[in-house]
Amino acid sequence: MRDFQRPGRSTVHSLNGMCASSHPQASLTAVDIMKRGGNAVDAAVAASAVLCVVEPMMTGIGGDCFVLFAPKGSSDVIGLNGSGRAPAGATRDYFVEQGLDRIGETSVHSISIPGAIDAWAKLLADHGTMGMDEVLAPAIAFAEEGFALSPRIAIDWMFLVPQLKNDPDIRSLYLPSGDAPVIGSIWKSPALGRTLRAIGERGRAGFYEGEIAERMVQTLQAKGGLHTLEDFANTSADYVAPISTDTRGHRLLEIPPNGQGITALIALNILDRLNVDGLDPRGPERVHLQVEAARRAYAARDMYVADMDQAQVPVDHLLSDAFADAIAAEIDPDRAADLPQAQDNPHKDTTYLTVVDKDRNAVSFINSLFQGFGSTIADEQTGVVFQNRAAGFVLEDGHPNCIAPNKRPMHTIIPAMLVKDEKAVMPFGVMGGHYQPMGHVQVVLNMLAYGMDIQEAIDFPRFLTEDGTLAIERGLPAATLEGLTARGHRVAEAVPPFGGGQGIAINWEQGTLTGGSDPRKDGAAIGY
Repeated sequence: MRDFQRPGRSTVHSLNGMCASSHPQASLTAVDIMKRGGNAVDAAVAASAVLCVVEPMMTGIGGDCFVLFAPKGSSDVIGLNGSGRAPAGATRDYFVEQGLDRIGETSVHSISIPGAIDAWAKLLADHGTMGMDEVLAPAIAFAEEGFALSPRIAIDWMFLVPQLKNDPDIRSLYLPSGDAPVIGSIWKSPALGRTLRAIGERGRAGFYEGEIAERMVQTLQAKGGLHTLEDFANTSADYVAPISTDTRGHRLLEIPPNGQGITALIALNILDRLNVDGLDPRGPERVHLQVEAARRAYAARDMYVADMDQAQVPVDHLLSDAFADAIAAEIDPDRAADLPQAQDNPHKDTTYLTVVDKDRNAVSFINSLFQGFGSTIADEQTGVVFQNRAAGFVLEDGHPNCIAPNKRPMHTIIPAMLVKDEKAVMPFGVMGGHYQPMGHVQVVLNMLAYGMDIQEAIDFPRFLTEDGTLAIERGLPAATLEGLTARGHRVAEAVPPFGGGQGIAINWEQGTLTGGSDPRKDGAAIGY
């Protein structure tokens, strides 16, 4: 039950359809598409395209996406991996010969081939009801006619000004006056609008072939990239079978590796053995156990998660009872363990949205450039900002996630879906790069173990170990922080807060939808 003394957003309720996204214009776009007869897939792609325009540092057509889709709310959930691959010429030997021991986050080599547009096209062709031209029309209008800048976007933009000054193309596109636009100002992206029009007219070919592809490849090669036209033309999203675990009468579904969704499943399996349900959700015991389980789950991720087309990932073992039993037995309820630091823990930027329509088609959809404005490398003529997902590779010989030709990197963005009694009951997701598995665990526990609604579960203070420090958002009692310090955690305030999050709960008995949207972002859950 909601604490009415606590300020914050209320849940949003509707009968017919709903979208929860990180920007009101995206949510409104999705609702408008559904009112015009489109389904949840049409609405999700349209909303994602709008976010590529109105949240340009968080997502873009030069990035990747993953999708979980429950047709008519069925538990037979379809997964789509829309993450791009390394160029065919990206061998480990090449980087070693260049004297590199890692792939820099703003290097041209951090740019994997964008996968989002191919995924959008495949999803629309197989499960949508509208054409690409129709679903991209709202995003094109925002790019060409402009939109008013919302507070969180303006603030993020301001903090990214130093990075934007490093590349002349992205500086021209996003700092034409030399500084970031201010809250409430009108912003237009005409070059991006022209590219979206080409995609609307020609579908995926408008992006991966022809003039736009040639321009992108020319820009990347001029900066020393290994990218070719063939790499772009060969890009293909893949349908995948979701992986899952059972918890508290529900099944949590995630995209399999190369995504890090398995990390959330491992952590939940461990926590199911640690009797956390009866604990104070704001108390030090709950936080300590969740953090210790997550630290071990992240260690397993760093050791094993990679592109399953090119590496052996022991999914069954990692999700087995024996593995969870062994890890849970290691956790001391009174002391933080001395464990290696997880790979690159600082949280990054992304956008997540979810849509449920009148027929209860449910879509869990995430699209991202990884870090703020991705690699901060762009092509001025096409308006495309390139992601830096290939920075997720390692160069350690023999490691499952070592870079290789046409290989997908370990990926942070992960959509989620809760299923109960053979029906989808909640598509949801949490933004914030490496934080996302912990976020999935926290939302699930907040709702299923502690009885919170979707909005309360999203609002709840977040925490994650970063660089040896347990970063915690404001809102937990002082006694909890003291209890965590006594257990050996080095505690500090999380600045900025961890990402965002959205979710839509489907009440099959009442025939209603309940949405929540994160106040850490500018977004909204909107239904009709």
